Amino acid sequence: MRIRQLSIFMENRSGRLARITTTIGKEGINIRAMSLADTSDFGILRLVVTDVERARQALKEQGFTVRISEVIAVAIPDTPGSLGRLLGVIEQAELNVEYMYVVVEKKMEEAILIFRFDDLDRAAEVLQQNAIRLVDEEKVLRV
Repeated sequence: MRIRQLSIFMENRSGRLARITTTIGKEGINIRAMSLADTSDFGILRLVVTDVERARQALKEQGFTVRISEVIAVAIPDTPGSLGRLLGVIEQAELNVEYMYVVVEKKMEEAILIFRFDDLDRAAEVLQQNAIRLVDEEKVLRV
């Protein structure tokens, strides 16, 4: 149930985010999830897109440093306390979360959380053993 995402290194300068999203848009590729972490000098933009390989190639042609990595998506109810319960399971199993971000789709009445763990296989096993529903790439791309 792994999902491929793009990680794009970008200088923290005006117009960089617009250039990235415009490049992807011109290729007819939709962004389904996004996370941006930055410092004063650079940022890491993480994207789940409808065509990872084509987006990677288009961005590389524009001079961006792009890496494909794998993450896990989990669905939880969009209700108070759901995230805390999920993170309690993760803590109890001593899983290391490198980062996470969320996609909320109101009509689905659930939130989809994207996680990067240091051990994806073990994380998937623990989550499934605790009746936490993993979400496949196809569902994330339909959000």
